[in-house]
Formats: sequence, C-alpha cells, structure tokens
Amino acid sequence: MAGRIEDYALIGDMQTAALVCRDGTVDWLCLPRFDSHAIFAGLLGTEEHGFWRLGPAHASDAEPPNAARRTYRGDSLVLESEWDTPRGTVRVTDFMPPRDGAPQLIRIVEGVSGRVPMRSELRMRFSYGRVVPWVHKHEGRTVAVAGPDSVWFDTEAETYGEALTTYADFTVAPGDRIAFTISWEPSHKEPPALPEPEQSLTATEDFWRDWVEHCTYHGPYREAVVRSLITLKALTYAPTGGIVAAPTTSLPEEIGGVRNWDYRYTWLRDAAITLSSLLRTGYREEARAWREWLLRAVAGDPENLQIMYGIAGERELGEAELDWLPGYENSTPVRVGNGAAHQLQLDVYGEVTEALHLAHMTGLARNDYASVLQLKLIQYLEDHWNEPDEGIWEVRGPRRHFVHSKVMAWVAVDRTIKLIESGDADGPLERWKQLRDDIHRDVCEKGYDKERNTFTQSYGSRELDASLLLIPQMGFLPPDDKRVIGTIEAIQRELSTSDGFILRYPTDGDDEGVDGLPGDEGAFLACSFWMADDLAMIGRVDEARKLFEKLLSLRNDLGLLAEEWDPRLKRQVGNFPQAFSHVPLIDTALRLTASGAYGG
Repeated sequence: MAGRIEDYALIGDMQTAALVCRDGTVDWLCLPRFDSHAIFAGLLGTEEHGFWRLGPAHASDAEPPNAARRTYRGDSLVLESEWDTPRGTVRVTDFMPPRDGAPQLIRIVEGVSGRVPMRSELRMRFSYGRVVPWVHKHEGRTVAVAGPDSVWFDTEAETYGEALTTYADFTVAPGDRIAFTISWEPSHKEPPALPEPEQSLTATEDFWRDWVEHCTYHGPYREAVVRSLITLKALTYAPTGGIVAAPTTSLPEEIGGVRNWDYRYTWLRDAAITLSSLLRTGYREEARAWREWLLRAVAGDPENLQIMYGIAGERELGEAELDWLPGYENSTPVRVGNGAAHQLQLDVYGEVTEALHLAHMTGLARNDYASVLQLKLIQYLEDHWNEPDEGIWEVRGPRRHFVHSKVMAWVAVDRTIKLIESGDADGPLERWKQLRDDIHRDVCEKGYDKERNTFTQSYGSRELDASLLLIPQMGFLPPDDKRVIGTIEAIQRELSTSDGFILRYPTDGDDEGVDGLPGDEGAFLACSFWMADDLAMIGRVDEARKLFEKLLSLRNDLGLLAEEWDPRLKRQVGNFPQAFSHVPLIDTALRLTASGAYGG
C-alpha cells in the first residue's frame, strides 16, 4: 500500500515530477510531462501498477524499512535519504536534472559506514499501470517499450529480470557510489544519451542554488518561504511558463471518498496567485513567462475564458475515470482530465486582472496586448457580472450568486480603472466607475446578513464561506469595517475545526451539499492561512502568528503541504504538494513579517 501523503518527497525537473516515499519507493511519475500517463502509478493502486524501490535489502515478507533521516540538500530539490541498518548506514540521493535532452530520474547510492546489502526493484507499468511494457536489452542497456513510449534504465550494477520486474542486488561500503538512471524517449527515436549522474548532480545543485539567490525575502520564516518558493518553481512547466496546481491526480480530499480530482493543469486562479507571490519575492522572470503563457492561452477569445487550461494552453481537458485503479486507500473514482474546465467562474476575471495589475505595478516590462486583454475582460464582465456561476470552489450543484465571485468582479473593474487612470490604457472611465459602484452596492445589499453581521456564501443563503476572508485582502472593504470583523468572527465560530483550522464551507456528509457532492472533506489549508492574514489585518496579531505557526507545524518533514488537513485522522489529504497551500503560506509570512508579529 502507498504511504501516507505526508510520507512523500517531491523531486522534479520543471516539466514533470516524481513522489518518493520514506521507504525509498517512487510511487508516482508521469513522463514526459506533468499531465502525461504515469509509468509509476502505485500511489493510486498497488505495486502491480508500477513503482521503483531503492533501499536496504529486506525479507520478502517484511515491510521495506523507512529512512531514518531525509532532507533536501540545502535550498534545492535534491533529496537525501539515509538508512541506519544493523550492518551500517547508507545514503540515497534522488533528483531530476533540469532538462537538457531526455527527462531523467537519477538515484545515487552511497555507502556511509559498514557494508550494507541493497536492492533496486523497478516495475514499470505504462498508461497508469494498465500496460506491461516489453523489457529487453539494447546494446547493453535495459529498455522498456510500449506504444509511443520508451524508458531506458542505466546502471553499473548487475541487473536481472524476475516476475516482470527488474532487480539489482548489491552491497555498498564507505566511499562506494552506484548510480541508477531512468530516461524517457519517444519509442521511435534513437536511444537517449548515456547519463552522467555525477555531473548532473552538480549541475542540479548549482541550478537551485543560483535560483534561490534571487529571493528577496529575508524574514524570520525564510526557511518555510524558500521551500514553498522552490516547490512553486518545481510546479512550473518551463517550456511554456504554465503552472500546475499540483503534480498529482485523485489524491482524496476525504480518505475513502469521491472528492478526487486531477490537478495537473493550469488554473488561472492558482497561477495568478502564484504569480503574485513570485513577484513579491523577487522572481520577475517567472512572472513574465506566466503572463506570456496567459496571453497565448486566452489568445483572441477572452469572451470564452476558461478557468483552466493544459500546461501548454490546451483547452480540451475531458474528464475520464480509470476503473482499473483502486484509488489511494480505496478512494474512488480515479479521475484524469477535469470537467470543471468549462464552468463559469466569474472570480477568475478578478484574479487574472489582479495579477496583471501587480505585474504592472512592480515594473514588469509593458505588454500592450496584456492591457488590451484586461480591457476585453472588463467588457465581458460588464454584461455578465450579475449572472450566477459555479464559484471559486467549482461546485457541481446549481449555479448561485456567490459573494466571492461578485467581489472579484469588483476587483477586476477596480484594477482596470487604476490602469486607465495611470495613463497606460484607454477606456470608458466614468462608466466603469459606475459599474464598480453598482457591483459594490449589490454585494453589500444582497450578500450581507444584517442580523448576524456577516457576509454569506451566496445571495440569500445562510451558509458561510471561507472565501469571504478575501474581502479585506482585496480592498473591497477596509479591515476595520464592522461587517468585515463580523464575517471573520462568524467564520471562526461556524467553519473552524476542533483544532482551529478553517473549512471552505459546510458539507452535509452522506447528503449532497451546496457543491453537489456527497461526503465531507478536511480543512482547506489556504483558508486557514487567509484567516491568519485577516486576524493580522484587524490587529489580532498574536492570534494570527499562533495560527500561522500552527499551520507550519502541519508541513511534513520536508516542508511540503497537500491541499487539506483531516482534523479527525490528523493527516494531510488532497493532491500533493499543492500550490494553493504554499502560495498563501508565503503571503502570510510576508504580512506577519511586515507587522513584526513573529515574536522578535
């Protein structure tokens, strides 16, 4: 069975990523892109669906031992895992070099003390575990081929095949270094170049060290912020600048439940807030690349803006279920593709406009088409802002007039007015000022419950929604407005878990709730960071700092966060690692640092 979600480490080359468990097993890897078919899908099934384990030899009827220690080497994405065994200590270094040719996953075994028997077990299964490839030797190299894909396995260790698995049994002593590499290549092409593991390791460390040096944040939470920034960089698809929400699909929001989605695509919302965090920590080149990706993806058709696209700007992301996979801890269905791509989510217009506004304000080189796009988005909103939509949480129930969607429509208009006032665009300024006022008035009249002194999830509803915490952060109302304070306190009362974290909105267990789905979910980590932000904004700084540091304690030993936290099982749930968790971590750290709230 796969490990707990927090048992995994992320390695990647900014075009795809692998998850490595504490016991040295790679249980997830899609090649050659984030959204390609997995060759190791054990994470969502069993060992029969593909894995690669490298660690101390163990009895066949025993569980493989977990590493005693693991860490990233400095500020990098190079993973080091160490095992202490009765016969000595061994280290395995795992990494994926930034791509210059074929994608590679390299694993270097190093003897530290004693003489440690080791084993590599490589079971490749293409098409998410469904296809057993033809494994054979080619000019002394091992290659697995199925359809359009070939994966090449290179090592100096002696290998053998048994039960459709490739093994290597060997022993390491102090100073020994034995490398193992898999490389992907289209099956109709020539074999990839022989790997150079040691040179690739040096180049990979150099890349990450140089990249981190550009970080402008030097506050008290630097370790957490830098690790989150590295994670966000790893989720960026380098050839296009697109940013995936997570490198995984169908890790459940509730263990055993049906809330299992494919996050290997670029949500405009997630990418826009990622852009804002990168800009505010010194990463202008990533911001420029994302803006170019956005302009290509939307092209000349902003009226049909999708809420997500493929990492190269693809529009068709048809959703399907992989019924041969039993799911992570029997959480089915396993889904690929995402049917929410064609939903109407009006808040996206606000997030995209806010990102473009921030890029403009921070001096990113002007792009005339970005300004044209922004104006076209407002022209669309002018006619559609008062329609119901599926909202930020992508409900699969009926459309509603979600308050957050209206607030973000206001943000879109407000930031565009600022663009026009700066002289960098032309538009009907007075008409759009009136539009801004109309949206503001509509939200305050229809989305606010005077009796309870709180904004509500949608017009006329009594339910609350954590997205309302963004009202002061977006400047819709000032933090000291009694309606803002009342909303924050209402969410604390009604959407907090027993350990103080924040749910997105109420769910109804076995019955379908507002989102049209049965079952419950964990506390959405982004919402808890938003609460910490709001508490700081209204002057409850000590409370904000304590909540933030409590959230930091939920990270795994490598500083990684999934989408949610299950307060009952006390474990991470949802796709992993999740950009939408690491971005608000950075934002809250910046806010608390600016406020001096870190306790000295």
